[in-house]
Amino acid sequence: MQDDAPQVIQSTVDAPWLPPGGVADVVLGGPVLRPTGLVRLLLTDGDRVFCTRRDGSGKVDLPTARVGAGDHDGAVALAELVRQVLGGPVPLRYVGAVRNTVTVPTPEYEWPTPVAAFTVWTTDAPPVVPGEWLAGGADSVLAERHWYPLCRRLVASAH
Repeated sequence: MQDDAPQVIQSTVDAPWLPPGGVADVVLGGPVLRPTGLVRLLLTDGDRVFCTRRDGSGKVDLPTARVGAGDHDGAVALAELVRQVLGGPVPLRYVGAVRNTVTVPTPEYEWPTPVAAFTVWTTDAPPVVPGEWLAGGADSVLAERHWYPLCRRLVASAH
């Protein structure tokens, strides 16, 4: 876990993927935000980022797990994701989260309101599942992902 004060490093007002008026903040560090909707593993090797294919769309993304009801900080979902992707318990560091704030939900919006967090964790442990190591630089195909600003900060801090 990261004990630093949380820092909003990017904010998208009227985020097009959220209901009207929704705000998406990328929050670096601080305490784990709650309630958590998804947990993600950000595994890096230099400037490369480990990705797997999303269920359904097949797009490349960080290994991700949906958080179940009652798992407000995502600890249960994260433990299972770590077991699947890394083979067992390993020391993790909390990187931060994408925090959605939606004051007027729509029927299509499936996450908690008014706030839902999508947390990002990292470790030095290698993955034990098939996946792809993709470039994580500024021209990366991953740059469109909501969590990408956290990736850039993590990679920059490693240099």
